[in-house]
Amino acid sequence: MTPTATYRLQLQPGYPFPAAAAAVPHIAALGVSHLHLSPVLEAVPGSTHGYDVTDHSRIREELGGEAGLRELSRTAREHGLGLVLDIVPNHMAAVPRHNRALWEVLREGPRSPFARWFDIDWEAGDGKILLPVLAGRVGDEMDKMHVEGDVLHYGEQRFPLRGTTGHLPPAELLDAQWYRLCWWRLARTELNYRRFFTVSELIGVRVEDPEVFDATHAKIVELVRDGVVDGLRVDHPDGVADPEGYLRRLDEATGGDCWIVVEKILTGDEPLPPGWAVAGTTGYDALRQIDGLFTDPAGAAELAADHQQFTEAPEELGGRWEATQRHAAYEVVTRELAAETAILVRLAGLVCAAEPRLRDHAPWALRKAVRELLVRVPVYRPYGVGDEEALTEEAAAGAKETFTVPEEAAAVDVVRDLALGRLGAGPDHEAFRARFAQTASALRAKSVEDKAFYRYGPLLSANEVGGDPGDPAVPPEAFHAYCAGLARDRPATGTVLTTHDTKRSADVRARIAVLSECPERWADFLAQITEEAEGLPGGSAPDPQVAWTVWQTAVGFTVPDAGRLETALLKAVREAGLRTSWTEPDAAYEKAVSAFVDAGPAGQAQHSVARFVHELAPYARANVLGATLLHLTMPGVPDVYQGSEREYLALVDPDNRRPVEFGGPPPDGLDAEKEALTKAALRLRRSAPEVFGASATYTPLGAEGPAADHCVAFCRSGEVVTAVTRLSLRLEREGGWRDTELALPAGRWADVLSPEREFTGGPVRVSDLFTRRPVALLVREGGVR
Repeated sequence: MTPTATYRLQLQPGYPFPAAAAAVPHIAALGVSHLHLSPVLEAVPGSTHGYDVTDHSRIREELGGEAGLRELSRTAREHGLGLVLDIVPNHMAAVPRHNRALWEVLREGPRSPFARWFDIDWEAGDGKILLPVLAGRVGDEMDKMHVEGDVLHYGEQRFPLRGTTGHLPPAELLDAQWYRLCWWRLARTELNYRRFFTVSELIGVRVEDPEVFDATHAKIVELVRDGVVDGLRVDHPDGVADPEGYLRRLDEATGGDCWIVVEKILTGDEPLPPGWAVAGTTGYDALRQIDGLFTDPAGAAELAADHQQFTEAPEELGGRWEATQRHAAYEVVTRELAAETAILVRLAGLVCAAEPRLRDHAPWALRKAVRELLVRVPVYRPYGVGDEEALTEEAAAGAKETFTVPEEAAAVDVVRDLALGRLGAGPDHEAFRARFAQTASALRAKSVEDKAFYRYGPLLSANEVGGDPGDPAVPPEAFHAYCAGLARDRPATGTVLTTHDTKRSADVRARIAVLSECPERWADFLAQITEEAEGLPGGSAPDPQVAWTVWQTAVGFTVPDAGRLETALLKAVREAGLRTSWTEPDAAYEKAVSAFVDAGPAGQAQHSVARFVHELAPYARANVLGATLLHLTMPGVPDVYQGSEREYLALVDPDNRRPVEFGGPPPDGLDAEKEALTKAALRLRRSAPEVFGASATYTPLGAEGPAADHCVAFCRSGEVVTAVTRLSLRLEREGGWRDTELALPAGRWADVLSPEREFTGGPVRVSDLFTRRPVALLVREGGVR
């Protein structure tokens, strides 16, 4: 069953299945068809997200176990709701004491039946798995270890001992194991198992192996076939070796009629691979389109110039987007992903050594070729043999130009041909092609999302997964073309505005986007607030890039909560890695950032921020309501994030994963408007699935007149019209709607939000359409209600 709309709940020990069940009546009343649950399989105790799976055969006890999940499903169905589960095929927690499969591999080595579960390069590790878990060098940590029976203890961690080695002296005991315990800092260069991005605590799983797939998916398949679960969200499919094969097997295992969407990040106009057996993506591509509509291109360009002048950042360190993105990619591929690069170089060397015509490429040349090609992959990863759009001739030429000796640049051709599957299909060839693709996706995620996005920030609302901070605006005609494509090719794809992974919730981004319409007001505010804050103890920013980021975040967030702001902004400066980082923290710098937040947006300067926010509130309202209505009525299946049916202000995780309290006082102001709009649109979708579903049509409606570009409208299946205001501040400056008209399709149309208001088909003054609010949702009289 394809959902009409889903509602995402973040489960955790503090918000288990019974809490979700208690929220069901409220969620059902909104008009969604399905609950969308974060991962429910057994995970590391205390985990607040569940992506660190430890046992695929069990439902997490901390949430209420399988009985609790099945009871939640029954409660949901009593209220007309189905369930969609978030599943994690790519990785498990690398915590041996909780991960039985990994425990057995550590105990028995490569002969263990579980060894095939994980991508472990035994040869690269001299027959051992490197475990970077020690707080210091092994020589300094040995006295903190002790043996009890056949288990090695180190603090709270536990490791199995091989055979009867427990009686050996400490040094010999460590040498006798199938693993090598080492200082955590060695993970960057020495790791010999595939992990999730650069997170060594998450070990990659080989779901391409049929036996591993069956073992890790049996419980999920059982829940689908038992009717407990109707749909699946697949986390990070780019991490698995063969996404197309995996998704085909998943579709077959679940009976072919399970609604499946994938967390696939599309870049630019990149299409979802046509061979994937899924309904579509989880919706970051839709988020980019909607956000872009509410971004003024001229103002965004002016902000970029102002940002460079204010911060004086070097081009490659936040001054210019393209240079910043490329520099970040070089940093990550040579540092954080050094171990992954080394494995690719070793595999390429093995292929070359086995074929005389490929010999005599120096390891350094192969390493350079691997790195130079990886940083030039324009999308998250290549797919299949011969995917030249992901590894173009132009990319190869650019990689070759970095070599001094042209003959040595031939290593680029070898690496490219290997990555494209042109040099054969032996085990090393296949391993290289898969690992190159997997590493490309990790590089893209870490260099763009987790580094460049935190360095380059003229307009922070554009720095979202799938976004393009260098070109953040989307014109109406591009939005309409995108929606028409979804209606034609992927009508049941997912769409989102806020998720557990967005750096800023949709309503925070909506406020920041207003700045693109008034860059001069932002410049004035920034100058005034900088002068004001510098007069406060601790109010001087550690550097201008932090100042820009802090004040723009404060304007979008509006909440002067020191704890929430500090957590998000400390994460931002650590991810940026310019003055401090997760692995090399600068305590003094971070203390200065915290002091700046405390003294400024969370301190005495909060009143000035509040005044500026109040000035922009009408335009923020238009963005919030406009984005909401587009999301809920455009092609695809909208996912409503927990709490976002009302105004939802949240920053990057863990802030956006906090449990939401349902109920409370009746909403007013923007809360009430947004909830009424959300309910109206969702209930309309539920009552008329044919208008929005697989056979539905999408027809752009163009306005005519002096302010035509400020109205975005479309008709769904001839029965429902959506119309929203974009760039409302600029609209006001230009004189308002004046004589602008929107031609409605023939018939009589009722405003769902104000049923007493009716319109006749044909030209309607847009100012009349938007008399009460900056959006309109119309239904044809005699049609759906």
